[in-house]
Amino acid sequence: MAHRLSKITTRTGDAGKTGLGDGSRVSKDNPRVRALGEVDELNSTLGLLAAEPLPPEVASALSEIQHDLFDLGGELSIPGHAMLTDTQVARLDAAIDGWNGELAPLKEFILPGGTRAAALAHVARTVCRRAERAVVALGENEKVSDPARRYLNRLSDLLFVAGRRLNQHAGRGDVQWRHERKGKT
Repeated sequence: MAHRLSKITTRTGDAGKTGLGDGSRVSKDNPRVRALGEVDELNSTLGLLAAEPLPPEVASALSEIQHDLFDLGGELSIPGHAMLTDTQVARLDAAIDGWNGELAPLKEFILPGGTRAAALAHVARTVCRRAERAVVALGENEKVSDPARRYLNRLSDLLFVAGRRLNQHAGRGDVQWRHERKGKT
């Protein structure tokens, strides 16, 4: 591995093709490559969130999630390969239940926002939903593992709860949607 990434510019993608983990080459607009890119963008977005001051339990969860997403990228890069497991999905479920249990029940829809960290969690949630759609679209014609789909679905839920948790941690409330506001046309 030490020399695996020593040369970044290979010029092998200049004609619009890229290599998958199994050695095959596909177009850069292939659904598998699109799904890989969306998962990569999600991981980068989580890296931005992780750069914020966060409660230790959120920082720790994000670190594990970033590793899981790298595993998912590996899974997607090799057709038919599976790396995510139900154990990783269960870890997300446990975090959702734990964090949500400390929050006031929702009585209204909320808007993304509050603190910068909470807003970034909501941005990551929307990027996660896009990655999930790309993986589901890939699964329409090629095999995608059930844990991979469940993981992304659950991760978007966790990121919603994380946004609320981060606002709570900062002493801020949720940003309530005011559906009956004045001046509405």
